[in-house]
Amino acid sequence: MTDQTRAFYECTRLAEMAAQADEVPIGVVMVKDGKIISGAHNETEKQSNFLAHAEMIAIKRATKFLNTKYLNDCELYSTLEPCPMCMAAARLSRIKSIFYLISSDKFGADGKALYSTHLQKIENHSESDKILNLLRSFFEKKR
Repeated sequence: MTDQTRAFYECTRLAEMAAQADEVPIGVVMVKDGKIISGAHNETEKQSNFLAHAEMIAIKRATKFLNTKYLNDCELYSTLEPCPMCMAAARLSRIKSIFYLISSDKFGADGKALYSTHLQKIENHSESDKILNLLRSFFEKKR
């Protein structure tokens, strides 16, 4: 069995656990150097929190396991294409590769999911020089 096959097998097992717990059946594992370092399934119902996606939980567990906020040498495996929130989290944590079994036309990070029928308005109030200067100053000190 290849490392990738093993990772997807574990994702599927976690998705089945999610279904048994009456959660959306999505399973995710984080892999580093061919070894699974964390795994999770959705817990949005259990936690009463829409942020408790399998990807978010697995990323958090991997950062804790490795004692770092960056996952440069890690790969994320999922049973379903990550949503925009989870894709952004993966990008911010510098995950090097993402692999998934099936696409999600409704919620996948391909951009379609960004347009919600529940969202009434998005406005950009770009007059705030104070915030812009605060952000610039902060990042200049970091570099």
